[in-house]
Amino acid sequence: MKPFKYILLASLFALFSFSGIHKYYVSITQIEYVKEKQSVQIISRIFVDDIEKLIRKRYDEKVTLNDGQDEVIIDSYIKKYLLEKMFIKINGTPAMLKFIGKEYDDDIMRCYLEIENVASIKSIEIQNKVLFDIFEDQKNIVRNNINGKNKTFVLIPHKDKGLLNF
Repeated sequence: MKPFKYILLASLFALFSFSGIHKYYVSITQIEYVKEKQSVQIISRIFVDDIEKLIRKRYDEKVTLNDGQDEVIIDSYIKKYLLEKMFIKINGTPAMLKFIGKEYDDDIMRCYLEIENVASIKSIEIQNKVLFDIFEDQKNIVRNNINGKNKTFVLIPHKDKGLLNF
């Protein structure tokens, strides 16, 4: 059953990755616990045009992403937004997300975040409200690899949290 899930997710990602205008609103966030580094590493993939629309609406209507201009300002907008919309609790305690940076891959923006000094994970609660405030049909797929267990869930505006216990 697990290979089917990965094939399905890969197919969905490929389907949603075509250039140009798309009618689906989805992000994919991968969360991995690296015990040796005592670190939770997070990569969030968001369509460039979706996050650009949001930044223009919330912060600066003249911004253009992935044109090599104003990257320091754009990073500050993305950091501010992600830290307002993504929340993680580890073992019942709110975790401090650290924005590492972003990079572009064609029409996808990869955002890198990290939670440091995590000795162990017995439970993790993830809330991802990214783009819910601009697209009512936005879906945020969250893939987790924690303590050797893989779990995936889809978050939607009226169900924006997932909880895993180990």
